[in-house]
Amino acid sequence: MKIAVDAFGGDNAPKEIIKGCRLACDELGVTPVLCGNRDIILKTMQSENISQSGMEIADANSVLSMEDEPTSILKEKSDSSMAAAFRLVKAGECDAFVSAGNSGALLVGATMILKRIKGVKRAAFASVFPSATGPLLLADMGANSVCKPEYLLQFAQFGCEYMKHMHGIESPRVALLNNGTEPHKGQQLQQDAYKLLSESALNFIGNVEGRALANGGCDVIVTDGFTGNIALKTYEGVGKMMSEGIKDVFEHGILTSIGAVFVLKQLNDFKKKFDYKEYGGAPLLGISSPVIKAHGSSDARAFKNAIRQAVEYTNSGIIEKMSSPAEN
Repeated sequence: MKIAVDAFGGDNAPKEIIKGCRLACDELGVTPVLCGNRDIILKTMQSENISQSGMEIADANSVLSMEDEPTSILKEKSDSSMAAAFRLVKAGECDAFVSAGNSGALLVGATMILKRIKGVKRAAFASVFPSATGPLLLADMGANSVCKPEYLLQFAQFGCEYMKHMHGIESPRVALLNNGTEPHKGQQLQQDAYKLLSESALNFIGNVEGRALANGGCDVIVTDGFTGNIALKTYEGVGKMMSEGIKDVFEHGILTSIGAVFVLKQLNDFKKKFDYKEYGGAPLLGISSPVIKAHGSSDARAFKNAIRQAVEYTNSGIIEKMSSPAEN
């Protein structure tokens, strides 16, 4: 399987992206196709002692930065590493695409170059993260700041297919993120979406408040992209604060340091459970080919896991099952 990679997308590009591709090549048996300036890629490989064996390079002249307008991928930056990767997938030369770069440009490129699945009104970024009762998918978490109720219904349909085939949950419990659990809560969007979800064939359990992100009790949570992005970033921030706080407790003195030895495995398991690097990235659901948005600050391990996610997404057949979302 060939994975198109935006080698110059993200805070730690291209070094950590190339390292992650090397790990993916060795551990997953895939062929990463690194899109970007060939000379810089080869120079980085040489300076970091990274073998090119099993990896390919697709030369691209420019880099699409986080400050660039999303539509520049179609105009001024049509020769960028991200645009080159999209074209490889569009041409059928690669099976999936992974980038840690500009989210807006990624959405525009996926929508305009790869196209949405027929019948899909809006694509959505979905993020899977741990809760007290198991993995939980949140959509949308940034693609659509302004939504219509029918968009949220489709996000729920996509999310259910993803959780069924990627996490083995036969009948995912769907919830609507709101400021209260009562059916009448929220603004007009939430009230209308509640009605649509209630009338659908989905396993809709009603409204949930923000605490459900950590406490669980559902498998798919839907919301507009503005709210979803804030909720996700808040969740990540609290998780990081707790992880650092626990570390500080066990480094407080000699006695706590000795105590840490006896719970080291449990501490590492806990940290791994809430580490975004283990989850890889956010699939862009509703697009006709697999697209994964890796975390902007991804290191080599996180990017390798984003590629792993792209492989699993490609092999799952989810996109084919999403091709008629209104029937789900």
